Amino acid sequence: MNDTPGWASPGSAPSDGPGPGEEGTPAPEDRPSGPSSKWSKEQPPPAQWSAPGAPGPGQSPPPPAPPGQGWGGGRSGGPGSSGGPGAPGGPGGPYSGWGAWQGPPPAAKPGVIPLRPLAVGEILDGAVSTMRTHWRTVLGISLTVAVVTELLVVLLQGLVLNDAADTEALNDPSATVGEVTRALGDTLLSSGVVLVITLLGTIVATALLTMVTSRAVLGRSVTTAEAWQDSRPLLAKLLGLTLLLPLIAVGIVAAGTLPGILIAAAGATDAGVSLAVLGGLAAGVVSIWLMVRLSLSSPALMLEKQGVKKSMSRSAKLVQRSWWRVFGIQLLAAVIANVIASIIVIPFTVVAGALSGDSVSSLLDSGTGDVGWTFLIVSGVGQVIGSMLTFPITAGVTVLLYIDQRIRREALDLELARAAGVPGHGTSDAPGSTSGS
Repeated sequence: MNDTPGWASPGSAPSDGPGPGEEGTPAPEDRPSGPSSKWSKEQPPPAQWSAPGAPGPGQSPPPPAPPGQGWGGGRSGGPGSSGGPGAPGGPGGPYSGWGAWQGPPPAAKPGVIPLRPLAVGEILDGAVSTMRTHWRTVLGISLTVAVVTELLVVLLQGLVLNDAADTEALNDPSATVGEVTRALGDTLLSSGVVLVITLLGTIVATALLTMVTSRAVLGRSVTTAEAWQDSRPLLAKLLGLTLLLPLIAVGIVAAGTLPGILIAAAGATDAGVSLAVLGGLAAGVVSIWLMVRLSLSSPALMLEKQGVKKSMSRSAKLVQRSWWRVFGIQLLAAVIANVIASIIVIPFTVVAGALSGDSVSSLLDSGTGDVGWTFLIVSGVGQVIGSMLTFPITAGVTVLLYIDQRIRREALDLELARAAGVPGHGTSDAPGSTSGS
């Protein structure tokens, strides 16, 4: 794959060779050169020049070209027609008889996206088209991962975390500092365990759906077993990358707030708190900027078979000078996914609270992790359905955004066209083809 950003113009040739008339290139022999010219001194009288296509004296005008023939000719009155009388390319127009330029041919579309730089709507539509066209594989992967993940979360909360977590001290005004600290630790532990399980499920779903989306771009289907076989060797690296990125973000924010915390600990409380807030805000901005720069690391790792460090550098290279565009598309995809998830999850949560005998507000106000099995199961069903629909959107948008950036910078569309067997671009067995990417 080309690792150099920039558009590679197809069919370009070196332009630094000697031109005509320079050393090493013989000049044309029929060119007149000064006094040695062999032109006759007696020339015929000058004739009146006539415009191209106009008949001369004693000549009959040529027959009109049939509709639809000629350079750029189209149906009269339809797209590609030469226009009306007086229009450029039309009867009596300045380009009469030459036709009208029809523009570049449409881009090839062997799969879910056209092989050219994509608009925002085409990226979102490509993610949805992948889910609609290959729904058996996509929904099968998403449903399996969501069911396994949510089953582990429900069992862990119902059997372990409800009994182990004691958060009553958080609502007790007379609780000691030790009791509050212990309650906060139990809450963070419960949330952390659930987050880790959800993160593992997201990693597996992202890896499998990345392979499905990359094949869908080429117009090829892939089974769940084939996607698993392709992605399984890279799951460990993807896990390391997924854990490393939030650690980097947390480290940046911690470094920004640390000076203020140290000053506050030294006695200057007001100044320390103010400095910690300002440092945290500045570090948060830097962290967001860096996370967007590295947001294409996952598809770079999976599709280029790169290591963690190389994938991060590839993402930073692809996002360079396109930060706002990548940020806007990723933010839009996240908003859409969260809206879809909320539309599904919130009704299930309300129904779960009603069936379990507790309202949602009472569950939120209690602050305890002790919820019944009815609530866990019913709300878990909503989580499964929401994850099944949002996994393909978030993973598909990230993969298509990565492909779009490579098309814009590295002319990946030419390699994809060869890999898809598009006529005029060679075959998938030609050198430089990127099957599956």
